[in-house]
Amino acid sequence: MSRQSDLAELAGNNFNGDAILVDAAGHVTKPLQPAFLGHSTSNQTNVAINTRVDVIVAEVFDQNADFTSNTFTAPVTGRYQLNFSLRLEAIDSAANFVQIRITTSNRDYEFIFDPDFGQDNAYYSVAGGVVADMDASDTAKITIFQGGGTAQMDINGASFSGSLAC
Repeated sequence: MSRQSDLAELAGNNFNGDAILVDAAGHVTKPLQPAFLGHSTSNQTNVAINTRVDVIVAEVFDQNADFTSNTFTAPVTGRYQLNFSLRLEAIDSAANFVQIRITTSNRDYEFIFDPDFGQDNAYYSVAGGVVADMDASDTAKITIFQGGGTAQMDINGASFSGSLAC
């Protein structure tokens, strides 16, 4: 038997290529491992207040074809490393709070701050990451919510990434 047929048998005969590659220097890659990166291509201006808004990002890469329309769909059950970063502008100091969520089918992971910096803040960056338990077909996306104030905050740069950790 060949190496590929041995691996196919171990994988329940659901094998479509090299699952693990090792080069001559010993570097190991998993070309079938789910991983994605989305990044904003335009600004989201005057983000609505008192309502949850999806952060819009476009695909940069999508290894395994699991990312579409700002949403990652887990292909298999496992633990996923999920990350985001946002560059916010014109944040209203009169808002009660700004909350960013990594929203998954199982639970939400919340990041919150009080935007009262004594004046409207011109720029503010927020980033976060979690290891999330996800079942096959669960989804994940980034959302933002501004409680109160004026709808003047802009998202001028956003990224959302993830990969199967284990």
